[in-house]
Amino acid sequence: MTNDEGFPGAGVDGAGVDWDAEAAGFDQEPDHGLRDPVVRAAWAERLRDWLPPRASDVLDLGCGTGSLSLLAAEQGHRVTGVDSSPAMVDLARAKLAGRDAVFLVGDAAAPPVGEQLYDTVLVRHVLWTLPDPGRALRHWRGLLRPGGRLVLVEGVWGTVGPVGIPAERLAGLVAPLAGQVRVERLSGDAQLWGRDVEDERYVVVAVV
Repeated sequence: MTNDEGFPGAGVDGAGVDWDAEAAGFDQEPDHGLRDPVVRAAWAERLRDWLPPRASDVLDLGCGTGSLSLLAAEQGHRVTGVDSSPAMVDLARAKLAGRDAVFLVGDAAAPPVGEQLYDTVLVRHVLWTLPDPGRALRHWRGLLRPGGRLVLVEGVWGTVGPVGIPAERLAGLVAPLAGQVRVERLSGDAQLWGRDVEDERYVVVAVV
């Protein structure tokens, strides 16, 4: 289901997943809910490295139930989360109740944030679902203040019919938009995923 602009309808992404239907059980995955203290600590440590060292404005696109938003808020950042799934947004709002955080229902590729600018655009496992990742990246670049950063957690999953976006391709798309680009491989850190993984998982951190 798509809307008139060709983007997925509410709760449905470009890969055809109905995230409203997935919301109730979403946090059961170790790297989604971050309920395991070891997994949670691993993601918190990574975010400290990827996000600015001082309190800043973070835009978490495709925020899901807000687990990464919560870690960012706990580290002193002001968070705006956007997700196409109203059910996910409801869970994120509950998870971050009382925090300096706002959650909006909207398209991650073109978030409904008006003229607001941010210090970081944080995106996990979203780009690979979009029909035109380059277009989304250019739009996100325009949402950053000078010296801001893109933090893009992505990968390639599966062996029979792999889906995702390889690190080299994403780094190539980001390079024209940023002054500094680094790729950090994440597959070897089992603590991030709650298990050993053999597929490609990584983050691209780009400072504009």
